[in-house]
Parts: sequence; structure tokens; C-alpha cells
Amino acid sequence: MLELSWFYGMIWRLQGWHSDQGAVSMTTVNKVPKVQTYKVLLHQKALHPELFSVHKRRQIESDDYRIDSMALPGGHVLMFEAGGYCVTETVTDDDYSLPDKGLLQAIPCMGEREMEETVGNRIRYVGSMQTENLTENLYHSTYQEMLDFAKSGEALTFEWVDASNYKNLSILDLQRYKHEIHTQSFHLIAQTGFVLRTQAIFEIKGRKRAE
Repeated sequence: MLELSWFYGMIWRLQGWHSDQGAVSMTTVNKVPKVQTYKVLLHQKALHPELFSVHKRRQIESDDYRIDSMALPGGHVLMFEAGGYCVTETVTDDDYSLPDKGLLQAIPCMGEREMEETVGNRIRYVGSMQTENLTENLYHSTYQEMLDFAKSGEALTFEWVDASNYKNLSILDLQRYKHEIHTQSFHLIAQTGFVLRTQAIFEIKGRKRAE
């Protein structure tokens, strides 16, 4: 079992991160997440928002790039565009409607994994994910800790109740630099005590790395 130090340590690291809004609201979603089918998918193209059940969305633009972040029930989409190229990271338990065209990787969310891709010699993507299944008591205490943090911060946050009346939580936060974006997400699924964490860097190649 993974240690939870990375989980609680994230709370302190994210306190210096800033996004555009951070209100937390409760929504009922008529689905039950299938944790055994969770994947992280990378496409070298943009994906239309109508392919997803988007509940919260935020777009950020700079002179060099544009990123579109979308919160889904138990997942997210991040589309990073620069220099005419695009890399899309999707976390979902249901990838059946997503296109095979432009698919670079489809990684099952089990244990710890790392990913790296370069698109068009313009965008470099480096990502990682970790999963853990918690006991009921530990899940509830972790959920409350994360929810308290979300209410006091500015991350894109989606709290929802599934079809089995379990309370679930997704947190998606971005740290902006001049030529790159750092992202971090947490998805907490109550039915099995499932916790998924992802981290990624979307970087414009050939530019000076963020300090």
C-alpha cells in the first residue's frame, strides 16, 4: 500500500498555487464510477467537449499557449495548445466514446505509472499517476481534509453524489508559468475508497524551464 504522505503533503504544496475560482458545490450524478476501468489517455489532438459530461470548465490563455481544463464526474480533461499543436490528457472510467485517431497512450490507473510524450517537436508532456484504495474510515477523513482545503483554496473543484448515494470529490489545479503549465488532480471515489492522483507538466519545447 502506498503511503499517504504524498497525499497530505499535496495540501501544503497547493497552498501556493492559484487558479481563477474555487467554489465547491454538491451535484447529483446518475452514474456509479467503475474504478477498474479508469485510464489516463493522451491524444495529440483536441477533443470536443461534447464527448464528455462536463460540470466545470476553465480556460487560460497566454501569448504562447492556451489550456482548457474540464472537471468530469470522477475525472478531468486538460487540452494544452501551442504553436499549432495540441496535447490532451483525459482521466476517465469510460473511454468508449473517445476517438482512436490521435491516441498516443492509454494507461490503466493501477499503482504508479509515468508517461512522457513530445508532439510536433513543439510540446513536451511529462505525467505521472498514483492510486490507492483506502479503508472506509481513512477515506472519510481524507475526503474531509481535502474538502476543507478545496473550500479555502482556488482549485477547480467538483463534489458530487453518485447513483448509489456515495459522496465523491475531484480537485484539479493548475500552476501557470510563462512557457509551461503544471497540473495536479485528485479524484476520490467513495464506493471502493479509491484515490487517484495525477501530476503533469505541459511544456513548450525550446523555452527556458520555469524556476
